[in-house]
Amino acid sequence: MPRMIFITLPVTDMPRARAFYVALGFSMNEKFSGPTSACVVVSDAICFMLSTHEQFRQISPKPLILPSEGATCLFAISCESRAEVDAMTNAAIAAGGKSLHEPEDLGFMYSRAFEDPDGNGFGPIWMDPTAA
Repeated sequence: MPRMIFITLPVTDMPRARAFYVALGFSMNEKFSGPTSACVVVSDAICFMLSTHEQFRQISPKPLILPSEGATCLFAISCESRAEVDAMTNAAIAAGGKSLHEPEDLGFMYSRAFEDPDGNGFGPIWMDPTAA
């Protein structure tokens, strides 16, 4: 069985967070979701586990650092094209996210960046497969 990655993200408003990630085109795995958590399917191998602050504190022995107040990590998401980078970023902004910078076009690589409503940072990126 191939490895899977589950990334737990703290959220303040579960319905808003669920709606945000669905607006980006991701699906929910309801078998692993409930009132205090939700499983966002990014790919066959990667899921974001949305977790209310209370639930997050129950699963982590470390203090919760709010993503809106400090960065703990940033998530790059590969896209099939420049258009998909733009579409994902535009969907994020329309769903309540915030753009972090203008598009960066290096010719062989194109990226943008946004935050979800809780401040978690994402960078959709396209790389020319012939240059990789």
